[in-house]
Amino acid sequence: MQQPQVIFLDAVGTLFGVKGSVGEVYSHLAAQVGIKCDPSLLETAFYQQFKKAPPLAFSGVDIMSVSDLEYQWWYRVAYDTYEAANVMAQFKDFDGFFRQLYDYFATPHPWFLYTDVFPALQHWQNQGIALGIISNFDSRIYEVLDIFGLTNFFQTITISSTTGTAKPDGNIFIEALEKHDCQPEEAWHIGDSKKEDYEGANYVGINAFLLERNDKRKRADYKIIDSMERLIN
Repeated sequence: MQQPQVIFLDAVGTLFGVKGSVGEVYSHLAAQVGIKCDPSLLETAFYQQFKKAPPLAFSGVDIMSVSDLEYQWWYRVAYDTYEAANVMAQFKDFDGFFRQLYDYFATPHPWFLYTDVFPALQHWQNQGIALGIISNFDSRIYEVLDIFGLTNFFQTITISSTTGTAKPDGNIFIEALEKHDCQPEEAWHIGDSKKEDYEGANYVGINAFLLERNDKRKRADYKIIDSMERLIN
């Protein structure tokens, strides 16, 4: 394959992931304030509420208000998750609890780094390829990247909350391309979501790769990789 001018990567599920599951984290933190809830029930409830929520993207707002809007967005998702799991009545101070929950995801505790990340990023950096992130995550991404020592690999970080559009909307990809003065056919995008990453990037003409670490699906119409190392060997 022709060497790209820039490689964009998704963040959660591509560079780093949640230890165990979101349901386990939500259950663990709730248990610390005396609330017992089934992790598997919370996991199901979380993804139901996450999918129902509007995109984590705020257009036409003052940049200084974005952090508050991110907080409010996640507050609603968490509240609805515990409500769907029928445990909200047990909370004496959900606002205080949620502050701890929100801050927890900006620490090393809930995250792990995939083992193929450093070798791949170092390889591309050594080749002189620019690297960028395109993510539907929020501003806490900067803290998580610092935790894993990844920040200096990336020339640009484009996130939905500050861009005003979320993947798979083509505008977030176009904004990322403009930061590198790069044409779509000169870029790659690697991510773990078929709709948001693969189809979103393909739609604007970026050469996309669908990352499936367990290599569950074999389809000729998708460029599927089970590790980023597939692209450097």
